[in-house]
Amino acid sequence: MHETIRPEFSNYILANAELEKLAEGFRWIEGPVWMGDADCLLFQDLPNNRTMRWSESTGLTVYRQPSHYANGQTRDRQGRLIACSHQARCIFRTEYDGSVTTLVSHHDGKRLNAPNDVVVKSDGGIWFTDPLYGISNDYEGGRQTSEQPAAVYRFDPSTNELTIAANDFAGPNGLCFSPDENLLYIAETGDQTRPNPTQIIRVFNVTENRLTEGRDFHKITPGYADGLRCDEHGNIWSSAADGVHCINPAGTLIGKIPLPHRVSNLTFGGLHKNRLFIGASHTLFSLFVNVRGAQCP
Repeated sequence: MHETIRPEFSNYILANAELEKLAEGFRWIEGPVWMGDADCLLFQDLPNNRTMRWSESTGLTVYRQPSHYANGQTRDRQGRLIACSHQARCIFRTEYDGSVTTLVSHHDGKRLNAPNDVVVKSDGGIWFTDPLYGISNDYEGGRQTSEQPAAVYRFDPSTNELTIAANDFAGPNGLCFSPDENLLYIAETGDQTRPNPTQIIRVFNVTENRLTEGRDFHKITPGYADGLRCDEHGNIWSSAADGVHCINPAGTLIGKIPLPHRVSNLTFGGLHKNRLFIGASHTLFSLFVNVRGAQCP
């Protein structure tokens, strides 16, 4: 059920907690987010253009269809759902009454590419990645023409200011803050149109909402990092081709949770934030662990 590479990983595994299959039959799962006040998980069935809802009490239902080919999603400090849209090439917010507000769709007068993943810092700032993946084919939103290079952005909803946080990525993907928000981890999944693209997790210092001292953190193998989450001790839990990898703050792989399908994304949730929800290709899994997520509604 798990592979311990360094002894400390055993501290995070519960001997009597088994991997659970919650639902299957999707095309590609993305963007899991725990809705604590509603006691449910929302996630994307991305190629099917729908957002799904799973709860222990009611099972699986459709939350939104069409979803505008939404990918990554999170919650802001007011509990509202913030999501990335491939098709509409924007970041949008679901209001309390269910209506949808487009927060940002352009930078410097040009359309964004296909926002991929998003996190909200404690000050309310919205950080998101904008690679070209979602507009490169018709499977996840529709082929469209890119108007600017891939980048990582910070959007301030109080001022509507959008700034480039980093522009030295070929394909920025999943991202997460450290527990103290002094570090931002970003998955670089590279330019998929080229052979052997650079695929690595990078980490940056966060100083006054600027990213500095970018450096390589860890190389996932097999496969690459897509979705990332940080736990309360600063470990990074990353998607990989063979399951979920756990990496300590020094960048060392300490353990794995093997899965039969390639993992796309994951999140912590549940009553105590200690239930790991895992999107593995067409199947949704969960596993209770002995650690809590660092950032979870």
